[in-house]
Amino acid sequence: MSTSYSVCNECVVLNKFDTARSGSPICGRCKKPLPITSAVTEATDKGLQRLIESSPIPVVVDFWAPWCGPCKSFAPTFASTAARRLGTSVFAKINTQTEAGAAQAHGIRGIPTLIVFHKGKEVARTSGALDQNSLDRWLNDGGRAMAQEAK
Repeated sequence: MSTSYSVCNECVVLNKFDTARSGSPICGRCKKPLPITSAVTEATDKGLQRLIESSPIPVVVDFWAPWCGPCKSFAPTFASTAARRLGTSVFAKINTQTEAGAAQAHGIRGIPTLIVFHKGKEVARTSGALDQNSLDRWLNDGGRAMAQEAK
Protein backbone atom coordinates (compact mmCIF):
# COMPACT_ATOMS: atom_id res chain seq x y z
CA MET A 1 0.00 0.00 0.00
CA SER A 2 1.30 3.43 -0.93
CA THR A 3 -0.06 6.20 1.24
CA SER A 4 -0.25 9.94 1.00
CA TYR A 5 -1.92 12.72 2.94
CA SER A 6 -4.33 15.54 2.21
CA VAL A 7 -6.22 18.06 4.30
CA CYS A 8 -9.96 18.39 3.85
CA ASN A 9 -10.84 21.95 2.83
CA GLU A 10 -14.23 21.61 4.57
CA CYS A 11 -13.30 20.46 8.09
CA VAL A 12 -9.48 20.97 7.93
CA VAL A 13 -8.64 17.44 9.08
CA LEU A 14 -5.52 15.62 7.91
CA ASN A 15 -6.45 12.45 6.00
CA LYS A 16 -4.23 9.50 5.16
CA PHE A 17 -5.29 7.60 2.05
CA ASP A 18 -4.21 4.69 -0.11
CA THR A 19 -2.93 6.05 -3.42
CA ALA A 20 -3.49 2.71 -5.18
CA ARG A 21 -7.26 2.68 -4.58
CA SER A 22 -9.42 3.71 -7.47
CA GLY A 23 -11.83 6.60 -7.16
CA SER A 24 -11.49 9.90 -5.37
CA PRO A 25 -10.56 9.76 -1.71
CA ILE A 26 -13.01 11.23 0.78
CA CYS A 27 -12.51 12.84 4.19
CA GLY A 28 -12.70 10.40 7.07
CA ARG A 29 -14.55 12.92 9.22
CA CYS A 30 -17.02 14.86 7.06
CA LYS A 31 -17.11 12.47 4.04
CA LYS A 32 -16.54 15.31 1.52
CA PRO A 33 -14.19 14.65 -1.42
CA LEU A 34 -10.58 15.51 -0.68
CA PRO A 35 -9.14 18.35 -2.81
CA ILE A 36 -6.84 16.17 -4.89
CA THR A 37 -6.30 16.60 -8.61
CA SER A 38 -4.11 13.81 -9.90
CA ALA A 39 -1.48 13.58 -7.14
CA VAL A 40 -1.69 17.25 -6.12
CA THR A 41 -3.73 18.70 -3.24
CA GLU A 42 -5.41 22.05 -3.90
CA ALA A 43 -5.03 23.61 -0.45
CA THR A 44 -6.58 26.58 1.33
CA ASP A 45 -4.83 28.86 3.86
CA LYS A 46 -6.04 26.81 6.84
CA GLY A 47 -5.63 23.50 5.06
CA LEU A 48 -2.03 24.26 4.13
CA GLN A 49 -1.12 25.17 7.68
CA ARG A 50 -2.65 21.94 9.02
CA LEU A 51 -0.87 19.92 6.31
CA ILE A 52 2.50 21.52 7.09
CA GLU A 53 2.09 20.95 10.83
CA SER A 54 0.66 17.41 10.65
CA SER A 55 2.13 15.58 7.68
CA PRO A 56 4.66 12.90 8.65
CA ILE A 57 6.22 13.15 5.17
CA PRO A 58 7.63 16.26 3.43
CA VAL A 59 5.17 18.74 1.91
CA VAL A 60 6.14 20.42 -1.38
CA VAL A 61 4.08 23.54 -2.02
CA ASP A 62 3.71 25.42 -5.30
CA PHE A 63 2.56 29.02 -4.74
CA TRP A 64 1.02 30.14 -8.05
CA ALA A 65 -1.68 32.32 -9.66
CA PRO A 66 -3.94 31.68 -12.67
CA TRP A 67 -2.75 34.82 -14.51
CA CYS A 68 0.94 33.82 -14.24
CA GLY A 69 2.40 32.47 -17.50
CA PRO A 70 5.41 30.74 -15.89
CA CYS A 71 3.07 29.16 -13.31
CA LYS A 72 0.92 27.71 -16.09
CA SER A 73 3.91 26.35 -17.98
CA PHE A 74 5.33 24.80 -14.78
CA ALA A 75 2.05 23.13 -13.70
CA PRO A 76 2.46 19.94 -15.81
CA THR A 77 6.01 19.45 -14.51
CA PHE A 78 4.81 19.82 -10.91
CA ALA A 79 1.91 17.39 -11.50
CA SER A 80 4.07 14.72 -13.15
CA THR A 81 6.65 14.98 -10.37
CA ALA A 82 3.88 14.64 -7.78
CA ALA A 83 2.64 11.48 -9.50
CA ARG A 84 6.15 9.97 -9.61
CA ARG A 85 6.83 10.79 -5.96
CA LEU A 86 3.42 9.81 -4.63
CA GLY A 87 3.71 8.46 -1.11
CA THR A 88 7.15 9.96 -0.44
CA SER A 89 6.05 13.61 -0.37
CA VAL A 90 2.77 15.49 -0.38
CA PHE A 91 2.46 17.94 -3.27
CA ALA A 92 0.15 20.90 -2.74
CA LYS A 93 -0.75 24.01 -4.72
CA ILE A 94 -1.79 27.36 -3.25
CA ASN A 95 -3.52 29.87 -5.50
CA THR A 96 -2.04 33.14 -4.23
CA GLN A 97 -4.87 35.11 -5.80
CA THR A 98 -7.59 33.40 -3.74
CA GLU A 99 -5.46 32.38 -0.74
CA ALA A 100 -3.47 35.57 -0.17
CA GLY A 101 -3.09 34.85 3.55
CA ALA A 102 -0.91 31.81 2.88
CA ALA A 103 1.27 33.77 0.47
CA GLN A 104 1.71 36.56 3.00
CA ALA A 105 2.38 34.15 5.89
CA HIS A 106 5.19 32.48 3.95
CA GLY A 107 6.74 35.65 2.53
CA ILE A 108 5.98 34.93 -1.12
CA ARG A 109 7.38 37.79 -3.22
CA GLY A 110 7.29 36.20 -6.68
CA ILE A 111 5.59 33.28 -8.32
CA PRO A 112 5.89 30.48 -8.91
CA THR A 113 7.63 29.81 -5.62
CA LEU A 114 8.22 26.30 -4.31
CA ILE A 115 8.75 25.53 -0.64
CA VAL A 116 9.48 22.18 0.99
CA PHE A 117 8.25 21.80 4.58
CA HIS A 118 9.21 18.94 6.86
CA LYS A 119 8.09 18.43 10.45
CA GLY A 120 6.42 21.84 10.37
CA LYS A 121 9.49 23.76 9.22
CA GLU A 122 10.60 25.22 5.92
CA VAL A 123 13.68 23.33 4.69
CA ALA A 124 14.05 24.50 1.08
CA ARG A 125 12.76 27.29 -1.19
CA THR A 126 13.16 28.35 -4.80
CA SER A 127 11.41 30.77 -7.11
CA GLY A 128 10.76 30.50 -10.82
CA ALA A 129 9.52 27.75 -13.12
CA LEU A 130 11.83 24.74 -13.25
CA ASP A 131 12.25 22.09 -15.93
CA GLN A 132 11.89 18.43 -14.90
CA ASN A 133 15.60 17.80 -14.30
CA SER A 134 16.05 20.99 -12.29
CA LEU A 135 12.98 20.22 -10.16
CA ASP A 136 14.20 16.69 -9.43
CA ARG A 137 17.67 17.95 -8.56
CA TRP A 138 16.22 20.67 -6.29
CA LEU A 139 13.94 18.18 -4.53
CA ASN A 140 16.82 15.77 -4.03
CA ASP A 141 18.89 18.60 -2.51
CA GLY A 142 15.90 19.43 -0.29
CA GLY A 143 15.85 15.79 0.77
CA ARG A 144 19.42 16.07 1.96
CA ALA A 145 18.46 19.19 3.90
CA MET A 146 15.59 17.25 5.52
CA ALA A 147 17.95 14.46 6.54
CA GLN A 148 20.22 17.04 8.20
CA GLU A 149 17.19 18.60 9.97
CA ALA A 150 16.21 15.19 11.36
CA LYS A 151 19.62 14.71 13.04
